[in-house]
Amino acid sequence: MMTLDKFEEASDKVKEVVLPTNLIYSEYFSGQTGNKVYLKPENMQYTGAYKVRGAYYKISTLSPEEREKGLITASAGNHAQGVAYAAKLFGVPATIVMPTTTPLIKVNRTKGYGAEVILHGAVYDEACQRAMEIAEESGATFVHPFNDETVATGQGTIAMEIFKELPTVDIILVPIGGGGLAAGVSTFAKLLNPNITVIGVEPAGANCMKASLKAGEIVTLPGVETIADGTAVKTPGDVVFPYIQKNVDDIILVEDHELIVNFLDVLENHKMLVENSGLLTVAALKHLKCKDKKVVSILSGGNMDIITLSSVVQHGLIARGRVFTIAIQLPDRPGELLNVADIIAKKEGNVIRLEHNQFVSINRNAAVELRITMEAFGQEHKQEILKALQDQGYHAKEEMPTGIY
Repeated sequence: MMTLDKFEEASDKVKEVVLPTNLIYSEYFSGQTGNKVYLKPENMQYTGAYKVRGAYYKISTLSPEEREKGLITASAGNHAQGVAYAAKLFGVPATIVMPTTTPLIKVNRTKGYGAEVILHGAVYDEACQRAMEIAEESGATFVHPFNDETVATGQGTIAMEIFKELPTVDIILVPIGGGGLAAGVSTFAKLLNPNITVIGVEPAGANCMKASLKAGEIVTLPGVETIADGTAVKTPGDVVFPYIQKNVDDIILVEDHELIVNFLDVLENHKMLVENSGLLTVAALKHLKCKDKKVVSILSGGNMDIITLSSVVQHGLIARGRVFTIAIQLPDRPGELLNVADIIAKKEGNVIRLEHNQFVSINRNAAVELRITMEAFGQEHKQEILKALQDQGYHAKEEMPTGIY
């Protein structure tokens, strides 16, 4: 059982391994939402995520015999690094089964901590099944990433730190994948203050916990589709499920496009790299109905590979109107291209790509196509440029940019 004594024991134990992640007051998100918003930056942990808490505490409770058998787990990346790092500190071998879709940075860092990595399955659930089979065959000790009370207790130590810094906190937002973090944080938070509100946040494309709560029992989704790979879980944990039922007050679902915009918000305003799953609670801030409440958003991790980072940045710029592409058909005669460029320049648009296609029509004199990708200051500035072109007789059709930079 997750009891107050166990949480206090875990809080003392994880001090041996965690870095301080003091709350950061966000003037930007407070102004955006009308609440007093604080960020709990677990992305700043040594392993890049909160998962080291549960992994270290779990391993500390194992007997010498259990450790000597070796450890095995399955993970989309952050728990993998937590177990690998904790196992290294305890001097025991670890094998990690990871989905084949796991970002390269998470795979390499897990190997860097000395663990053996096996890539299997497209999603976490398939990797977990394989890890459990290997555990059965080898006798290794399985360390579940979320469906384990001891692991969840370790994750729940975050709540103790929040209360120490902000005793009057009203709402804690916690991301949900399988449910271990939410179970630990919500249970510990309610023990410390029964009146606190704890809200879980899931990707809309992987809402296994919300579906399970609605059904009153564990539900397995037919599939998951989300850029929040760390929370792409089809089946929540049945061990932690009762704690979620009792202590999580509500669940907010977040669409992928919301994560993309909030990635840039956090990066620009707080100079922090937060992975998509870690941004769930930030995106959820605008879904809250309350005002003037003290809200803590747990940023669960910051392990994002460069390719994903590049994609999210570019899509974020597009969503904000900072980068856009237009197609214009114009007569193929001297001076037309210069005239279009002059209109854009006078409105301070910055052209970053230009394609002049003379073969869009059989009759070149009637029309050629000009595709322009440019930078703007935002949606308002973008509309000013489009209107200026329209006023000069150029009908600009907006298109999705391809390969911005």
